[in-house]
Amino acid sequence: MSIINSLNTAVSGLNSQSHAFSDLSNNIANSQTTGYKAATTSFADYVTSNDLASDGESLSDSVAATTRQHTDNQGMVVSSTNTLALAISGNGFFNVVQPTGSTTSSTAPTFSSQQFYTRNGDFSQNNQGYLVNTSGYYLEGYQVGSEGALSSTLSPIKISDSVAFQPTKSTTVSLSAAIGSTSGAEGTNTSTATAYDSKGNAQEVSLNWNQSSTDPLVWTVSNSADSSNSATVKFNSDGSLASVNGASQSTGSAATFSYTGLPQDMTVNLGTIGSTSGVSLATDSSNYSTNPTMTTDSVTSGTFTGLSMQSDGSVMATFDNGLSQLLAKIPLSTFADPNGLSAQNGQAYTATASSGAPTVNAVNTNGAGTLSTSSTESSTTDLTSDLTKLIVAQQAYGANTKIVTTANQLLQTTLAMIQ
Repeated sequence: MSIINSLNTAVSGLNSQSHAFSDLSNNIANSQTTGYKAATTSFADYVTSNDLASDGESLSDSVAATTRQHTDNQGMVVSSTNTLALAISGNGFFNVVQPTGSTTSSTAPTFSSQQFYTRNGDFSQNNQGYLVNTSGYYLEGYQVGSEGALSSTLSPIKISDSVAFQPTKSTTVSLSAAIGSTSGAEGTNTSTATAYDSKGNAQEVSLNWNQSSTDPLVWTVSNSADSSNSATVKFNSDGSLASVNGASQSTGSAATFSYTGLPQDMTVNLGTIGSTSGVSLATDSSNYSTNPTMTTDSVTSGTFTGLSMQSDGSVMATFDNGLSQLLAKIPLSTFADPNGLSAQNGQAYTATASSGAPTVNAVNTNGAGTLSTSSTESSTTDLTSDLTKLIVAQQAYGANTKIVTTANQLLQTTLAMIQ
């Protein structure tokens, strides 16, 4: 190998060690960056001359450095005071997008068609209600629509300032009223209630009450929409409940029958056997309720108090009544080769041919990983290791400068021979 080739080799060494310095400095600078994945430097020798070694193979006379990503490395999950922060333990990435142009509180943002992926789960709600991480990326998920169903399309999650409480599903209908009298004959009555389905939609439920023509203490109650859905209710002479459907029931036991139909099947609670606190008969023929109103176990009101994140990816609205309701669901994307992703600003990545197309998964399925709430994923930078590597790179850089100095001295000696 000639002196000139030695200079070229030394210069390639200097360039490669400079590359290593750049990777190490980037790791060290991002040692506190949420979701940052530390990179390493790989070196490879190159053959650039036609000189042959004694065995006939070409001699390598150069070196090149490349950066290797390690996006599949798991960072430490640490607790956070931010209740909207999420940390992934597994292979998944959050789906995020960026707005196009500047955004203000008075104008709705428009979003780039470019899909991004990140492990930075330090989210907060911006002034327009969107969930945004510290790098300015907008979190995407499946949002609950106006009819209470989850969308099948990913979109930036937006929460309004005041979320309306959706009435809870009715499971029990209760009646507490005198529906007739013990001295009546073939009396009739109707009781009604407003029941709610699983999506919070209201529907009126009606029960028809008919007194027996032969026994004034026996009544038939039936679903107004389906007369075959009925029960026989017997009362005592003092107007208290005696039995439902002829069953032998002890005093103090619950008196119920099953309602089948819309908005869903429910239990009708008539009160307690031996008591007049529920359905009863009046001993005075004029002292009973006409068209009494029934109640349901649905909670119909609540004031929005804030958001909470769940470990299954659910974004929940919390209310002052102690209940929570689903607003959106966060999925995670996985890749065949996450190290093939293309790094972008702000701890984000885009898919490439090397990484493969994303697969969108529910949390904790197909290796996507689990979520820790009120937590963030730390940088994977190992300061101790990188500082050690920095010393090694410094020594290697110095050794290459020594080659340049020595080659220069040899050249000067050679030139002096002809003077």
